[in-house]
Amino acid sequence: MELLEYVTELLRGTLGSPWLWVIVLLVSGLDALLPFMPSETTVITVAVLTGPDLPELTTLAFVAALGAWLGDCLGYSVGRGAGPRALARLQRGPEGVRRYEWAKIQVERNAVLLILAARYLPGGRVANGLANGSMGYPPRKFIPLDALGASVWAVYSVLIGLVGGAAFVDEPEKGLLLSFTLGLLLVGAIEIGRRVRVRILTRRGATAATGDNGARVNP
Repeated sequence: MELLEYVTELLRGTLGSPWLWVIVLLVSGLDALLPFMPSETTVITVAVLTGPDLPELTTLAFVAALGAWLGDCLGYSVGRGAGPRALARLQRGPEGVRRYEWAKIQVERNAVLLILAARYLPGGRVANGLANGSMGYPPRKFIPLDALGASVWAVYSVLIGLVGGAAFVDEPEKGLLLSFTLGLLLVGAIEIGRRVRVRILTRRGATAATGDNGARVNP
């Protein structure tokens, strides 16, 4: 709560100032490398404090999306540059080779999902850029996909803040609580969906493996 109050007061003091957009851009970008940066909190708070001002909200969504995209591209570049050293460490010993193969398969199979949806999970943005960069996911695919993911995230954050701000026009603190509650519920739903998907894929893999073994034993 103290962090939320501090962020709220800081942002309230910059409303109407160009510095507001600088803060949103920097926080949205740095969150790709520093997961403790309150990017979503910042965007939602600004949306609540701004209220139903379409031009301001449009600018907020654009600046947040731009910052998130630039930060993700920076994380991707860091992962790509550190890739050879990171991969060499990852592949040390039999267990390291196994972890590397697992990570590579995850990026190959789920890169699009990681780029678009991982940002809604704790530490997801860091994994998004660094993992795809270090594993050599093509930049021609990463850059446009990440731009789409960053845009969807920014619009979603602004809309969540708009709902809270509209519900409590004269009480921004309550609007913030409502917005963050809605955000947490959505993140929880995404995490549940991800786990269900993983279980389904795991069962399918186990079934396929059993079928293959049976075919080998009984040609």
